Amino acid sequence: MNNREQARFNMVEQQIRPWCVLDLHLLDLLSKVKREQFVPPGMEVLAFMDLEIPLGHGVSMWQPKMEARALQELDVQPSDHVLEVGSGSGYLAALLSHLATHVTSVEIVPELSEYAARKLTSQNIENVSVVVGDAANGWGSEQYDVIVLTGSVPMEPQALLKNLRIGGRLFAVVGDAPAMQAKLITRTGQETYKRETLFETSMAPLQNAPQPERFVF
Repeated sequence: MNNREQARFNMVEQQIRPWCVLDLHLLDLLSKVKREQFVPPGMEVLAFMDLEIPLGHGVSMWQPKMEARALQELDVQPSDHVLEVGSGSGYLAALLSHLATHVTSVEIVPELSEYAARKLTSQNIENVSVVVGDAANGWGSEQYDVIVLTGSVPMEPQALLKNLRIGGRLFAVVGDAPAMQAKLITRTGQETYKRETLFETSMAPLQNAPQPERFVF
């Protein structure tokens, strides 16, 4: 086993499995989709470390354990259509592409959108559409089986909840720093949702996310 594969193995065994990620298909996928191919040039050595990797524009790649845990909780099925809000490096979309039938990845920063699209193309991934746009307040009238927000929001994203099909799942980190919670929200009916708090965390905010009314003295 060369050094890079050893580092990948250690990432899975020492970071991801201890975070209750035990789905064997997902763990196998983490070995197939090469994370180091998506990090910024010169940062390949950081690809397997338990940290966020800055991409510029106030955006970072998630920690490997966050990516894996979110995917496991979303339980993506082969027939699912996915909406990713915030393309970042394209790595999460690459993982999603192997689990779902199609991924629409919306990125507000044109430079990041171009970066993600280029990385996905270099890996011959053809079922991801990378779009420049702002999906923080919903994305058209189409509905999706899975929605994942890669930046935090101060409150539940009501417009994006309407983009969920019945039975669809949305993953978001909700709250204000430092007290944020990762949540899985499942649409159970036309106007009903099931909410599950998964764990506490903290991450950079999603640009243009709707804000609650703040009390001002």
